[in-house]
Amino acid sequence: MNYKYINLREKPEIKENAAQWFQSKWGVPKEAYLECMNDYLSGNTELGWYLCFDGDKIVGGLGVIENDFHDRKDLAPNVCAVYTEEEYRNRGIAGELLNMAVEDLRSKGITPVYLVTDHTGFYEKYGWEFYCMAQGDGEEEMTRLYIHR
Repeated sequence: MNYKYINLREKPEIKENAAQWFQSKWGVPKEAYLECMNDYLSGNTELGWYLCFDGDKIVGGLGVIENDFHDRKDLAPNVCAVYTEEEYRNRGIAGELLNMAVEDLRSKGITPVYLVTDHTGFYEKYGWEFYCMAQGDGEEEMTRLYIHR
């Protein structure tokens, strides 16, 4: 397969489609994604958005934000909204996007990076380590928080 990986600054014209795609996967308002994307595109932040395309179709993506809705505000920035379309899973797309984001941030002096997830065994394949448990905003159960150094 010939996938194309980009950060949003490489194709700012897809911002609306990207925000709509993330909203359809996570149920977070499109406006919240657009606000973060606009901050990135305007240079207000280096916390970016990364996408994988198959032709013109977004098949995977993730973002980086200060805090992904948990109580450990001291652990920033956070990878968020990691998603790969079901029929494209197990092809290394999320791993490629994770590595791309970590390397991009590292090149700007931003390290370590964190993420919260319920998955075990997936992120470890890409150099992430379990760091601690965190309390998600409005969640009863604690969630796993990972670090990439």
